[in-house]
Amino acid sequence: MALPLRLEPALIKPRTPAGVLELLPPDQIAFQRMLDTIRRNFERFGFLPVETPVMELTDVLLTKSGGETERQVYFVQSTGALAKGDEGTPEMALRFDLTVPLARYVAEHEHDLAFPFRRYQMQRVYRGERQQRGRFREFYQCDIDVIGKDALSVRFDAELPAVIHSVFSELDIGAFTIQLNNRKLMRGFFEAQGVADAEQQALVLREVDKLDKRGEDYVRETLLGDGCALSPEGVERILQFVKVRSTSHADALVQLDALGEGNDALREGVAELREVLELVRALGVPEAAYALNFSIARGLDYYTGTVYETTLNDYPQIGSICSGGRYENLASHYTKSKLPGVGISIGLTRLFWQLREAGLVSSAQSTVQVLVTQMESAHLPHCLAVANDLRLAGINTEVVMEPAKLAKQFKYADRAGIRFVVVLGEDEIAKGMVTVKDLRREDQFEVSRAELASTLRVELAQAEALASR
Repeated sequence: MALPLRLEPALIKPRTPAGVLELLPPDQIAFQRMLDTIRRNFERFGFLPVETPVMELTDVLLTKSGGETERQVYFVQSTGALAKGDEGTPEMALRFDLTVPLARYVAEHEHDLAFPFRRYQMQRVYRGERQQRGRFREFYQCDIDVIGKDALSVRFDAELPAVIHSVFSELDIGAFTIQLNNRKLMRGFFEAQGVADAEQQALVLREVDKLDKRGEDYVRETLLGDGCALSPEGVERILQFVKVRSTSHADALVQLDALGEGNDALREGVAELREVLELVRALGVPEAAYALNFSIARGLDYYTGTVYETTLNDYPQIGSICSGGRYENLASHYTKSKLPGVGISIGLTRLFWQLREAGLVSSAQSTVQVLVTQMESAHLPHCLAVANDLRLAGINTEVVMEPAKLAKQFKYADRAGIRFVVVLGEDEIAKGMVTVKDLRREDQFEVSRAELASTLRVELAQAEALASR
């Protein structure tokens, strides 16, 4: 009787879904260090950590029907619901930003929070982006917001550029400029040019916001087109206005003065922007790091006052690396309380990808600082004891758990990016010594086990100081 053939299951080709950034350890370490730097600076300015679930109830998350946002949402459906053939919109959806979850969070915990509520949040979000280079469906956002109860002083708007400056100075990715504008100022100017209809004004705002990205000719053609239908004279006045860029703090104040008295909206926007600029300087942000840019609008309806965009001076093609602004009422869909706020967001996944493409960040060394080798199985207890001493001294240490030729262990350490290797052979054990090999400098020295930790701390500090030059 013939035995039935056993068919091996077909191998599934391992592949990463489109639109996600999956990194090898050296790049992941570099990314993680950027996250740590951002978190450290957020906390330095007194912001408190918040995390919200990756899933939100669909009716809570989608506060508007239809629109671009809803077309990009990922819904969550359990296998049990699928098996039952449940129809209709799934109960849960993945968050597409951190602002809507924040609004829900503040409304739900309103009576337990101290206002102004200063929160930072650094988590992944999910959007069904059309697949293209540099756009991601899963990405990290790093947000801070200050939320007020009933009112929030414009002085808080000045604090965020100071946070931005602190973050990007420590990230050390090159010279950058924090560009500021005010939506009230823009609205007042457009009204003075006869663009008073809310829908037409929103369209003009959307187009002038593209000035730095698409150029003056594109914006002029769009404003003259059927959608905006502005007069040639009106278009030229608007273009002259939105091309304003300040070159210093004093010049920024001159540019604001040049706008004159104008209408109520213009006067209010100018007054707010002037106060923000004065406080930005008082907060220690260098004049070279901030400027007025009257073309920045940031979205259509969400922002109501101060708006920000940050760009790298030598890499304008990267676009904004941090943006945000003032909004009038964060949680109007969830509570009758008025909760005005101001916030900024760093899309870190896309920023990291762009910086890596531009050669501005490089792979990091291993987080393992020392490898303890093992030449014979009988030596393992001694190797583990040395490793324990180093870990207690705050040194990240890995132990080779199976004996092997020393050359092979050195090769492993080099490939894994571990700089220092501790050799513990028969002679070293007998003398109470170890040999330390520096794979970068290709030299070695002998030291007593009692002094190993303190010696390595000095070596590591010197290596870090040289690397930062």
